[in-house]
Amino acid sequence: MIGEKIKKIRKSRGLTLSECAKRANISKSYLSNIERNLNQNPSLQIIERLAGVLNVEVNTFISEESRIGQIPETKWLQFVKDLKQSGVKTNDLQAFKTVIEFAKWQQENLDKNDKAGDEDEKS
Repeated sequence: MIGEKIKKIRKSRGLTLSECAKRANISKSYLSNIERNLNQNPSLQIIERLAGVLNVEVNTFISEESRIGQIPETKWLQFVKDLKQSGVKTNDLQAFKTVIEFAKWQQENLDKNDKAGDEDEKS
């Protein structure tokens, strides 16, 4: 149900019912009714507001296949927003992934070399 999904996502974001309702510009009692499935047909406008507050797509609430346990962490969502705002396009992501993988590989090899050097000094 939509209400259960909203409640679970809201709690995973660390928002109280009051905070979420205030940010979505709806009454606390109305949000409570939605979450308890007493109002099973909230308007699309309300769903859009809640999605904005909770930083999820509208279809997260509506889609039966949505997996609430797989909601990205807030830090990752902010990271993606920052990338978009800095002009990074989806097509560029593969190149960035390659650079990141190289940097990780390089760091791992530096760490290994440092450990090997430490062991040589002990001998």
